Amino acid sequence: MPIEDTDLAEISKLLSPERLGKLHQLTGNSKAAIEFHQKTLRLGADLMNIIAAIEIALRNSICDNLGQHFGQAGWLLSPPPPFEWRESEQKKITAALDSARRAEYSKLSQADKHALDALAFPKGRPANLPHNLRSKKRRAHIQVTDGKIIAELTFYIWKRLCGPDYEHSLWRPTLKKTFPNKRVKRSDVADNLEIVYQSRNRLAHHEPVLHNRFTETIGAIKYIAQHLETRTPSDQTPLFRLIADDVAAAEASPATLHAELDAYRTP
Repeated sequence: MPIEDTDLAEISKLLSPERLGKLHQLTGNSKAAIEFHQKTLRLGADLMNIIAAIEIALRNSICDNLGQHFGQAGWLLSPPPPFEWRESEQKKITAALDSARRAEYSKLSQADKHALDALAFPKGRPANLPHNLRSKKRRAHIQVTDGKIIAELTFYIWKRLCGPDYEHSLWRPTLKKTFPNKRVKRSDVADNLEIVYQSRNRLAHHEPVLHNRFTETIGAIKYIAQHLETRTPSDQTPLFRLIADDVAAAEASPATLHAELDAYRTP
């Protein structure tokens, strides 16, 4: 539906002058600024869907790889020595474990929650224990699968595992198999994942990904899709074919949007 002039003031307030400021300065009027704002959100949603497919594929590929490498269940929480997670990854895994337990705890009946008290407080529950501490103690005894913990982890950890901190402990021994083409360097994978990661974060906070940032993001997405789990990189890998139509549609959208924005910049 078209934006009514009578709605402009209220919409501008709801979206905030800060978000619309640059667009309003560029276009010179509120209606055009709001329309451009919505177009960037739609483009961002299309891009986020593509990134989601990349993230899921990367996550599952890395986890399959590490599962075979470590050769034991529970490798995420207790990897076999001498390997150890870096502090930043350990914190993310611990937070993911708690998040997975919270999700399972929320599904329990009150009777099941009370039943956990026997494990959480074998000597009896302390009097006047705050509800949040009681719940936390209970959750600590909920068993969750690695898969549920992995689902709570974010893109951050997968790009970190391809970074320099894990070159000798993970990349060279095993993660290179996730990108098996001999010409692929860890640094190239890390650089492209960083581009996707930064754009993903912008989109998650409803910030635009346009111009050079958009071009770089599409290029990084294609790189991952062309190289993941293949010795012969191409645009005919299963992952690339999965996202090909969405990528083509996303690439077509900003051309018009950029042209419209550039028209306002032309004196």
